Amino acid sequence: MSSGHRLRDVEQQRPLLVGEEEQGVKEVERIPLGETKRLWFIPDCCGIVCAFITWFLVFYADFVVTFVMLLPSRSFWYAVINGVLFNSLAVLALASHLRAMLTDPGAVPKGNATKKYVESLQLKPGEIIYKCAKCCSIKPERAHHCSICKRCIRKMDHHCPWVNNCVGEKNQRFFVLFTMYIAVISSHALALCGYQFITCVKVQWSECSDFSPPVTMLLMIFLCMESLLFFTFTAVMFSTQLHSICNDETEIERLKNEKPTWERQTRWAGLRSVFGGGPPSLRWINPFAGLKLPTLLPRRSWRGGAEFSV
Repeated sequence: MSSGHRLRDVEQQRPLLVGEEEQGVKEVERIPLGETKRLWFIPDCCGIVCAFITWFLVFYADFVVTFVMLLPSRSFWYAVINGVLFNSLAVLALASHLRAMLTDPGAVPKGNATKKYVESLQLKPGEIIYKCAKCCSIKPERAHHCSICKRCIRKMDHHCPWVNNCVGEKNQRFFVLFTMYIAVISSHALALCGYQFITCVKVQWSECSDFSPPVTMLLMIFLCMESLLFFTFTAVMFSTQLHSICNDETEIERLKNEKPTWERQTRWAGLRSVFGGGPPSLRWINPFAGLKLPTLLPRRSWRGGAEFSV
């Protein structure tokens, strides 16, 4: 699964001197103040398939936990408590996945490398800025070009096909929450499988499930394999993301061994900048915080991929 994570840093950039004439670049269509924002979506076939597989496996785990292990249980409160807990965590995991996938990761406006825009920056004489030759945009510091999103992304960490999006400045929180909740429900599923297996052995597989013993065994074995794989993968990604946040260094910057030209944030400041500022609260781990429901009306936009008004 880890091989599915693809790093994309293939931009061809060159210094753009103040006053340099830009030819063949049209002014990008801006979204006026007051106009509705738009939903971000990347029409990448591989990413869409990976996202579908992710949802399918979560629903499969929910089916096995609910209908194979909990509903046939003789203990009412055991079934209710674990059922509510597992399903609540699954909803939080899928909500985090949706927001990581449908949130603009921090895309730089496409085609803004124009003479008019450069003059508006009011740079000092001789000061150099950089232009991405792929998307004709002025590259901010720490931005990298993604060949899948076809945009330059601010503080791009990596492109993750499992959320069909880049992980960047504006959606890193949701990716971190997604990996955290998947790791938690995976460990929960493993614990339930272990308890269920012991229970079934004690009653000789006669009354532990509404399914036949062979089917029950196969479903539980596959769930154990899935949970173990998902837990390992997401736990590693979660710890890696926290390490990057605390050290104020993206995965691309670490792999390229880039020397920081920016002032590093403290660990606490890095966590606050990703999780929304303020003291630690339930809002930090709530993927629904700040959510605005989309109207899903198709509109044309300067952003990469298909988008919908919000």
